[in-house]
Amino acid sequence: MIHTFEFVATFAAVLFAGAALYINVAEHPARMGLETRLAALQWAPSYKRATLLQAPLALISFAGGSAAWLFGANVWWFIAALFIGAVVPFTFIVVMPTNHKLLESGRDLTSVETRTLLEKWGRLHAMRTALSLVASIVYLWLLREA
Repeated sequence: MIHTFEFVATFAAVLFAGAALYINVAEHPARMGLETRLAALQWAPSYKRATLLQAPLALISFAGGSAAWLFGANVWWFIAALFIGAVVPFTFIVVMPTNHKLLESGRDLTSVETRTLLEKWGRLHAMRTALSLVASIVYLWLLREA
């Protein structure tokens, strides 16, 4: 049972980290190469679709790592779970205000403020990527040690 939780936690974290890293190294830089209006128009549906993938992966990984620890795996499984789990409150507390500003109706999509918000969003998303990469590396290290 523990091995199943460990595998699920690791698999979900690595998928999350891969998707997050792709956004940071490919999608968002490409988006930012567009004029601000087009970048903002592309960001909104991309963000909504990515949320459907990334939020469940973070929660599944957190639950799997925590369950592995609760069922007897070493404490590092829980520590890795905390890293991937931290993505969720970080998103709600730190990232969501920027998301809401970008999505507010009547926003001038050509404004310097919109461009600044998109740039800020990229930096904030990089934090989520970093958290998920740390979790993935710890999980993979733990699987290798098993």
